[in-house]
Amino acid sequence: MSNRVLVVTGTTSGIGKALALEIARSGQTALQEIRRQAPNPNLDLQLCDLSILSSVRNVAEILKSKYEKINVLINNASVYKRKRTVTVDGFEEMFAANHLGPFLLTNLLLEQLQAAVQADGSARVLNITAPSTVPLNFDDLQGERNFNSLNAFGATKMANLLFTFELARRLENTAITVNAIHPGLVRSGLMREAFILMRLFTRLASGPPERVAGSILQAATAPEFANISGKFPHHGKEIEAPAYAHDRAAQQKLWETSEQLTQLAAIKGVTPINDPHL
Repeated sequence: MSNRVLVVTGTTSGIGKALALEIARSGQTALQEIRRQAPNPNLDLQLCDLSILSSVRNVAEILKSKYEKINVLINNASVYKRKRTVTVDGFEEMFAANHLGPFLLTNLLLEQLQAAVQADGSARVLNITAPSTVPLNFDDLQGERNFNSLNAFGATKMANLLFTFELARRLENTAITVNAIHPGLVRSGLMREAFILMRLFTRLASGPPERVAGSILQAATAPEFANISGKFPHHGKEIEAPAYAHDRAAQQKLWETSEQLTQLAAIKGVTPINDPHL
């Protein structure tokens, strides 16, 4: 762990915070002597609003300037909005923060992930999501005509799955693995804008984030996960994603739409990941 770089989004609370603490603790023993001589927590916090594309581009540039390689990227940050909110870029906020932001960040950090492969033999991308069954309505992707908050949130979780499986296929044979992780119901502030009955239910049915941090870290670092890609584990065991998540046409259409909305091809120095199977 001492010479590896792990990037985790959404570390101010919930799963992300617990995961960051777990990562820090896992490297504690190797760093104890160094820390006694020259205190160095080996942690770096960068502020970023994943719903704003300029903020995503900015944090990607910062990370690229500071780290030659990134061994693991964990896309964990997520938001739920009860009312339809539009970002400065003109996107519905949940769609922007939960999908477009991670999509853009992952593509912008691809060079650093590839550098980790050169240095250490492999790299990993983990997308924290849920087994949503909500299909995407590409004719009203951002709920401009018909907005239902729970449906819109569920669609972003489905987008995470579609993105995961498409990215895994595009990065096949590169030694960069891509998996979606289902953490289960976790106590956090994610649903604070939900109706009170839903907040009560999720709180009662949820466990502490510390309980799932270990299983996510295992998928991020354990040798037995090194060659697993395009899967959907839950507490370390593979589960089956909803059938729509495996729809190749939906995966490719979401990818192409996301490329256009984030203007990925127009960003200097970034080459979109092509599909070798097309």
